[in-house]
Amino acid sequence: MILLQQDLTALTEEVQQNLLPPDSVRAGARQMIEMAQTDPEGFWQVLLDRLVQFGLQLLAAFLIYIIGIWVIRLVKRALKRLFDRRKTEPTIASFLTSFASISLTILFIVLSIGVLGVDTTSLAALLAAGGMAVGMALSGTLQNFAGGIMLLAFKPFKAGDFIEAQGYIGVVVELNITSTKILTRDNKVVILPNGILSNGTINNYTGRPLRRIEWQVSVAYGVDAKACKEAILAILDSDDRILKPDTDMNKLYKELRVSQFQLSTVNYRMDAIPAPFVGLKSLNSSDITFVVRAWVRNNDFWDGQVLYDIQERFYTELPPQGFPFAYPHMDVTMLENKA
Repeated sequence: MILLQQDLTALTEEVQQNLLPPDSVRAGARQMIEMAQTDPEGFWQVLLDRLVQFGLQLLAAFLIYIIGIWVIRLVKRALKRLFDRRKTEPTIASFLTSFASISLTILFIVLSIGVLGVDTTSLAALLAAGGMAVGMALSGTLQNFAGGIMLLAFKPFKAGDFIEAQGYIGVVVELNITSTKILTRDNKVVILPNGILSNGTINNYTGRPLRRIEWQVSVAYGVDAKACKEAILAILDSDDRILKPDTDMNKLYKELRVSQFQLSTVNYRMDAIPAPFVGLKSLNSSDITFVVRAWVRNNDFWDGQVLYDIQERFYTELPPQGFPFAYPHMDVTMLENKA
């Protein structure tokens, strides 16, 4: 009996030193072991009470987790209705819904563990440390991720827009949470990270439904400037793609809203189309240059090729009317040597 008591004492010390953690759990275990040695009947009664209490805590934790699942489903449905009503970008709506679901899941798991009597301070510190480590490891990816959120939220461009960014020009074929795919004019697919894209300069050529075109026409010295300007304006007036000051703006905006180049926000609505303009820009060494400006629809600029068509008409129609194009030349005057 004495040997058995000595073995139990040694086992108790070994458990206390090696197996039990240095906190309140060790103190409770030490108390239970001492009670088992001195009062076996009280030990079993306390153990039964502890088991009942733990069972109730386990049931409460399970109920909290079930309620959490129900709450998460309600939140996801509410977010879906909100995003559908506000017509939020599908990519950003999916990300925000997933983020809210994961965050609430972690919250209810921590609450369930806390109900079981486990100290959640260490768990929270562990999650924070793990999040910091993951964030440092994925710093570049997180930058692209944040850039994607900015692009999807502020919408500087959308799929189908013709843009210039980071030295590339093309049509946006896909915009996701981390990168943007651009199809260039020579049929190459360029993938741009959203991090540098959101921090750089973006030139959206199709961001507005109307566009001003500018030509520069150089003719030889000696031409009648007024007559040349009238000839250029006559060429512009004869093309239906060139918008005129008498254009019905309400009809035009109604037309543009049903086209692929529709207005997303009406914060740049013109009240009237400016008339085509021709002005003498510069007097050069071998010629004079007129600047020509006119307004067209954006889809006429890209699909109708109005820029190149009008330029070709300048080349073919102006010289026969007495407005030849100049070329670099030098006049040499020979002086007679009277000596």
